[in-house]
Amino acid sequence: MKGTLVALDHYNGRPAAALMIDGKLQDLLLSPPDGAAPTPGAIYRAVVDRPLKGQGGMMLRLPDGQTAFLRQGKGLRPGQTMAVQVTGYAEGGKAVPVTHKVLFKSRYAIVTPDAPGLNISRSIRNEDERDRLLEIAHIAMDGSDFGLILRSGCDGVDGDEIEEDILAMRDAAEAVTGADGSDPELLMDGLDAHHLGWREWGEPDQLANHDGSFEDHGVLDAIDALQGAEVRLGSVTLYIEPTRALVAVDVNTGGDTSPAAGLKANLACARELPRQLRLRGLGGQITLDLAPLAKKDRKQFENALRSAFRADSIETALVGWTPLGHYELQRKRERLPIALG
Repeated sequence: MKGTLVALDHYNGRPAAALMIDGKLQDLLLSPPDGAAPTPGAIYRAVVDRPLKGQGGMMLRLPDGQTAFLRQGKGLRPGQTMAVQVTGYAEGGKAVPVTHKVLFKSRYAIVTPDAPGLNISRSIRNEDERDRLLEIAHIAMDGSDFGLILRSGCDGVDGDEIEEDILAMRDAAEAVTGADGSDPELLMDGLDAHHLGWREWGEPDQLANHDGSFEDHGVLDAIDALQGAEVRLGSVTLYIEPTRALVAVDVNTGGDTSPAAGLKANLACARELPRQLRLRGLGGQITLDLAPLAKKDRKQFENALRSAFRADSIETALVGWTPLGHYELQRKRERLPIALG
């Protein structure tokens, strides 16, 4: 079908959400299995344990004997309690990554306890609309020292709906920041796939939330295609293979033997790579073994890669070239690999 479709179903017995655009799978969210590592977005009261020498960070204690790693450890002392938010999934055997900059995020509003001020998304450019949203923000946040960011999804939305969303996040922030205690504790759980899809994808042209919606709309077939390493883009073939150390991406020109074959294959890789990494839930260090590419064409490839990742929601650093001519990226681990889904 044409347009956007959001399908809410279950995959391997757990909530899952899929975003289809013009019949093609563009995003996929899978809830973690029960008992898995803490979900990104979850907020904990943590207890400072010990500094991690050489890395400038601090190890923290979470409930049930779990540990977390906080990069900003300056000024903290062992035994101190603090609120932290999970920023990504931990690799096997490693501490959960967290931040002390806690955010309360919903479809329209982000309440920021540690960053005062009222802000409107820069993507909303109409001055009358910005003034309307700022008035709503002032009303909803009256009497609070917390900060607020109104997201791009607010554009044109009914004021009562936005205000209700702001107040819900403000109440959650007040409850969490006001919680007393000295032991590690889960203060607010992360969202499951259904609620995360509602928050991030806005209003689709069609919503399918019945059991079997994944099968009805071709989502299961698209997921099956993600289980293998091979990705075909016309005559170009990518092989995406996660290892324990990194994710390797091999780019092949196929049967194209023209002088521009390498550049065309690498540009095709640049355009498709964010989608593939997003759907497969891959992060960490990513190394691209590109098709043969002249040094004079590197800038064109870099621009295409930068443009493609600019539209992606997951933080990705384009690190650069290695002496062997590979290209490296570093991507936040916001999702579980689909192999674990």
